Amino acid sequence: MSNLTNNFIAGSWIEGSSYVANINPSDTNDTIGQYAQASISQLEDALHASKAAQQKWTETGLEQRQAILMNIGEEMMARSAELGELLSREEGKPLAEGKGEVYRAGQFFTYYAAEVLRQSGDTADSVRAGVEVDVRREAMGTVAIISPWNFPTATASWKIAPALAFGNAVIWKPANLTPASAVALTEIISRQDMPEGLFNLVMGSGSSIGQTLAESSQVDAISFTGSYDVGRQIAAAAAKNLTKFQLELGSKNPLVIMDDADMDVAVAAATAGAYGSTGQKCTASSRLVVHEKIHDEFVDRMSKSTSSLKVGHALEEGTQIGPAVSEQQLNSNLGYMDLARKEGCEVVCGGDALELATPGFYMQPALLTGGDNSMKLNREELFAPMACVIKVADYDEALKVANDTDFGLVSGIITRSLSRASHFRRNAEAGCVMVNLPTAGTDYHVPFGGRKNSSFGPREQGQYAKELYTQVKTSYILAGNP
Repeated sequence: MSNLTNNFIAGSWIEGSSYVANINPSDTNDTIGQYAQASISQLEDALHASKAAQQKWTETGLEQRQAILMNIGEEMMARSAELGELLSREEGKPLAEGKGEVYRAGQFFTYYAAEVLRQSGDTADSVRAGVEVDVRREAMGTVAIISPWNFPTATASWKIAPALAFGNAVIWKPANLTPASAVALTEIISRQDMPEGLFNLVMGSGSSIGQTLAESSQVDAISFTGSYDVGRQIAAAAAKNLTKFQLELGSKNPLVIMDDADMDVAVAAATAGAYGSTGQKCTASSRLVVHEKIHDEFVDRMSKSTSSLKVGHALEEGTQIGPAVSEQQLNSNLGYMDLARKEGCEVVCGGDALELATPGFYMQPALLTGGDNSMKLNREELFAPMACVIKVADYDEALKVANDTDFGLVSGIITRSLSRASHFRRNAEAGCVMVNLPTAGTDYHVPFGGRKNSSFGPREQGQYAKELYTQVKTSYILAGNP
């Protein structure tokens, strides 16, 4: 990769109006490259090109479209080791997680390649004699995709793949913290036999490129994953044009651990859910709601598990917790640690910044006790390797505490009781429920999304994705006389 890396607009790599440095959070002496920032006029060029390209794409044969998506997915999976290393280098997640993310992203493309051929609609007789009815789905047109830095390849892929599969053009604005992964995916897509302008990479700030996309009357649908506050801004902008939109926002996921829980399962699920990906994921379980009968045993075992996690350079063998993605994120994490102490939590272990062999944004994963839902710490999304234990007296209190949040993405329970598991599954106020599993980890062929302030609009992934990327047309046909 050259030092200066450009945007991909209307089928060509275009120099930016300026460039930003991409710094390795595991080693701040390592600059991955300089990445283009698009101007508003370049964004307008992408929007203009997408219109004509999308029309050509709808006229492209299904088997050709299917083959293109399959090619993208297969190349991503074949190159997952290479591209996963690049992802981990710029984002900071451990190498195994980076490789796994790229491989899973490839699977999204191969899954939606198959969906290209799943062409089905509805037919019916009209209430009027001699009239037939045909109902089918058609593409929205141009889709704006605004993706986050924490899963820079996977989240983008589960938006881009269905957008293309269902016949749309794409304008993609990735996060500025992880541009290398965006460029790598774009390079694969750019080599496919698609109309020029069908897929566009437009890097830039959210306040400039992202906001302009949200306000544009040339955009037919928007898919956004990011913070609650930014999501509200996008919703307000899109509403002015009645643009269809989908928002995946914040979370405050609980993992309930009952007195009958298998303690090995509980500790493993809590450790993976709270600290995997350095806690930088919307499915992280930062609230551990624990029955008082097993509270002390759980805290003791969880403390040992947390303390044993190896913090290190993302590319080093054996690293389990990488750095925060940026200095700003690390400072936010440390600020929440200060807040936790002020609000009365006990720090069982961790929570301090670390200095390692290479300069980076390192922090010990933290376990806190003495928390309750009145604390700001337990109301706001952290995006940090931090988990707070909340003690409860019984199942009823546990369910109440779990649901006492403005968010509703994932909720989990660890129990041996079938009746408790079934009741929790039905009554947890969340879009995804996990039973005897970490709160993190979802499949690509089924819907993903939350309730309350976690999500708005159609679900992502699986066949449910068509609700955003397509629109329904009903046709009435007068049958001719025989």
